[in-house]
Amino acid sequence: MSKQDAETGVVAAENLDRVEAPVTWRTYAMCVFASFGGIFFGYDSGYIGGVQGMDYFIKMISGPDAKELLPWQASLIVSILSAGTFCGSLIAGDLADYFGRRFTIVVGSAVFIVGVALQTASAGLVLLVIGRAVAGVGVGFVSAVIVLYMSEIAPKKVRGAIVSGYQFCITIGLLLASCVSYGTENFENSGSYRIPIALQMLWALILGIGLMFLPESPRYFIKKGKVEEARKALGRVRGQDPNSHYVEAELNEIRANHEYEKRLTPETGYIGSWLLCFSGSVGLASSNVRKTLLGITLQMMQQWTGVNFVFYYSTIFLKGTGAVSDPFLMSLIFTLVNVLSTPFSFWFVERFGRRSMLLWGAIGMTVCEFIVAIIGVTVGFNHTHIGEGNVAVANNISAVNAQIAFIAIYIVFFATTWGPGAWVLIGEIFPLSIRSRGVALSTASNWFWNFIIGFITPYLVGTQYANMQSSVFFLWGTLCATCIVYAYFLVPETKGLTLEQVDQMLDEVSPRKSAAWKPTTTYASMEQKEEKQTTA
Repeated sequence: MSKQDAETGVVAAENLDRVEAPVTWRTYAMCVFASFGGIFFGYDSGYIGGVQGMDYFIKMISGPDAKELLPWQASLIVSILSAGTFCGSLIAGDLADYFGRRFTIVVGSAVFIVGVALQTASAGLVLLVIGRAVAGVGVGFVSAVIVLYMSEIAPKKVRGAIVSGYQFCITIGLLLASCVSYGTENFENSGSYRIPIALQMLWALILGIGLMFLPESPRYFIKKGKVEEARKALGRVRGQDPNSHYVEAELNEIRANHEYEKRLTPETGYIGSWLLCFSGSVGLASSNVRKTLLGITLQMMQQWTGVNFVFYYSTIFLKGTGAVSDPFLMSLIFTLVNVLSTPFSFWFVERFGRRSMLLWGAIGMTVCEFIVAIIGVTVGFNHTHIGEGNVAVANNISAVNAQIAFIAIYIVFFATTWGPGAWVLIGEIFPLSIRSRGVALSTASNWFWNFIIGFITPYLVGTQYANMQSSVFFLWGTLCATCIVYAYFLVPETKGLTLEQVDQMLDEVSPRKSAAWKPTTTYASMEQKEEKQTTA
């Protein structure tokens, strides 16, 4: 299985499939628990969409005679959290390198609780916005580092499925929030919005306390030069004796890869360490700048699919069309579709791979978005008349039902492909030397575009402004079409490879040829050969 060089004492795997120690149920349990952090993001996305449509909340923010929030108020309330998460994601990269992955997640949970407490206490716009900004910083910590942590401890054969569990927890959070908001929408007191907001503290307490009992990432210890701590952590993560030859072989592969990267990376200060993320040539797939841009644009493209339009604004949008009698219930159904679809990605990501999954997902979403748009502008959402009670009613109910069905199918495509796929890839493509900052920049990109979309959407669909109605789906469809081109030319296949083998693959082949790449050596074996040549 492995060999130990007599001169160097390095244990290196002879069988390339054995560069990773066998795992037990404990490893899977750790990763599944860590993915619980996705509930933060999902629950917030779900509750804010419902709360904005509540009569009590609208009157509290906009005045006793208001029927809906003003566009600038809706923009500010939704987008300010994303602004906080953008900042939190960038800070998290430094904290994860200096203090550890686990510590950063626990701190993020604590910051989030403070933000939720401020929101719960709010009785007006100012404190609510401040609370969402503070909570956003906490979500930024968690969302950036939880994917990094899971990617570094998950076994290679199921790493994609396990990290996809993060997206699944996002959908669970969305569903829980939709259920709670649906249950409190008709409350005629502050409980209508305070109950959905306050429940978020529970998710933070569970994650923060639970992480205290999990091991730190062994790759973090290797980066800090603490080999013995890394050995103990890897033993716990894999459920093996820390001194077993399995743990020794994997540990030395991680260490050898890090030493290889250090030889290629000049010693720099704080600013220089961030600039390393942008070193090399954009035209070279193996360069740091190319990997960083890939991570940043992956998360940008995920947001460009328009999925958060559905979850942030579906209640307000459907209410405004007058074509759906119960927008809250319809929003809940969309969320349920998202939850039930996401588990299929656990199998897709390991059976078909990341690259194929994103490519076909983008094709499916593009088709659905354009169908929704075409039906809407011809006979669907855009065509209503005034019915009983001075309420707008759709002219063609069947057409509206068809639109709703294709929105649901679009959600299925997103939930099984781009939803989890983008998170999986950003945890895999970066070398250890820049991984925490690369993931932080990628996550910050997600929140930046989340902020932009959250900010502009009320102006795109607001009746006082662009009032695009169904035409907004032409915009999302066009952006989904760009995702097809992007996935074909730029997304590599990382299925079944260790994080160290992903580094090798990106060094040797282009994204379009990556699916056929197979490892032929290990970093530990390369290190042995170099040391022998030096001493010869």
